[in-house]
Amino acid sequence: MPPTNYIVAGGILFFLLILLPWIISRVLSTVDAGTIRIVSWLRGATRVYKGPCKAIEIPLLTTSTTIPSKAINIDLDIADQTADIDRTGQPRPVKVRVLASAIVSVGDSNETIKTAANKFFAKPLVEQTSTLTDLLTSTGRRAINLLHHDELFNSKVTRTGPDGSQLPVPASPTLSALASDDDDRLAVIIKSACSRELQDLGLVFNSLNIKEVQSEVAEARRRQSAVEAKANADIVTADQERRAREAQLAAEQAINDKQRELEQRKAQNAAAIAEAEAAKQLALAKQREAELKATQIAQANADAERVKVQAEAGAEAEAIRVRKVADAQAEAILKVNNAINQGGEAYLALRQLELLPEIVPSIASALAQARLVTLSSDGKGAAGGATDQITSVIQTVLAAQLVNRSIDLGDAPAAPPAQPRSQEPQAASVKPAQVVAPKPEVRPAQSPIAPKPKITFDAPPKTNAD
Repeated sequence: MPPTNYIVAGGILFFLLILLPWIISRVLSTVDAGTIRIVSWLRGATRVYKGPCKAIEIPLLTTSTTIPSKAINIDLDIADQTADIDRTGQPRPVKVRVLASAIVSVGDSNETIKTAANKFFAKPLVEQTSTLTDLLTSTGRRAINLLHHDELFNSKVTRTGPDGSQLPVPASPTLSALASDDDDRLAVIIKSACSRELQDLGLVFNSLNIKEVQSEVAEARRRQSAVEAKANADIVTADQERRAREAQLAAEQAINDKQRELEQRKAQNAAAIAEAEAAKQLALAKQREAELKATQIAQANADAERVKVQAEAGAEAEAIRVRKVADAQAEAILKVNNAINQGGEAYLALRQLELLPEIVPSIASALAQARLVTLSSDGKGAAGGATDQITSVIQTVLAAQLVNRSIDLGDAPAAPPAQPRSQEPQAASVKPAQVVAPKPEVRPAQSPIAPKPKITFDAPPKTNAD
């Protein structure tokens, strides 16, 4: 392959890869979003391209320019006087200051876009901003001069009638035709007033945002509203505090009632407990009294039973003692009789002699007081009969005295010692009476008294037991 062909192929390849894309990029230019591309052809034809899109441009045949299609925000500071009047109809303007922001943008038609590109965007950016600010500020001042103070706050304007009532102020026919009841009157006036000037610049008025309206009346009303709001808030607060206090007092009253009921219930419970305790103490006292009575009755019964047993034991012991004493005395008398029968005449005679000094006075006293009468049939034996009777009496007294002394001189049983009430009485020990053995018979000298007759005892004489 000759070298010429390589050169042609390289040229074609270079054209296709480098020159053709560059030519196409020069013919088809990119229009970004928010921008408008205006292309003017050689013969005066104009094409408008709104991004994002592609604009056809031929460097040698067309002329192009780009303008922004975004909205333009202008801050406004408008200060002027309103068209207010007083009650008498005299002008009473109010100085106000309105802080607002206006939004304008490029028109939609090609003619408007061309006008904006030639008259507005052809200026520098600072001049563009000052132009819009001056235009909108002057329009806003004219609008403020046409409005009342209350219309700036989008409220119905009223005036005082002859009778003191508030009457609405009618708006101008032009303003009423342009705005509805919900539209802001200042925005409507500015829009209607500056639409022609903005149209000459190729722009349109979109909206007006009133940030703040400052005036002495508004400040006074704000203060009044603040005072009223504060007063209302104070009233509400006082009302709430009153209600809270009433609720608190009601709660405290309820608590006091509950506490009083609780104290009453406690007092009632304490009284019931005291009554129950008193009843318990009374029952315990009755129980102790019953127990004491039962104990006393049981003790009395036991004492009575013990006394009865002791009395019965004492009586039985006394009876045993009496029987023993009687048995001992009977045995002693029996032994005396036996001793006398076995030769006790000499003993009795001796004893009689020993007892004579003791009983002679008694016998003499007895004989002195006795009145003895002796009767005899023959008259001979009367003295002897009397003597025999006296002798018989003396012998009987001597015998009885001898027996008594023999019993008294013997070892008689001792009286039982006193025993405590709580112990059983012991049986009295009774010793049998000891009988003195008869002594050898001693015959006394013969006396002039007749011999004593033999005395025999068929039964023991009755003696007083100790």
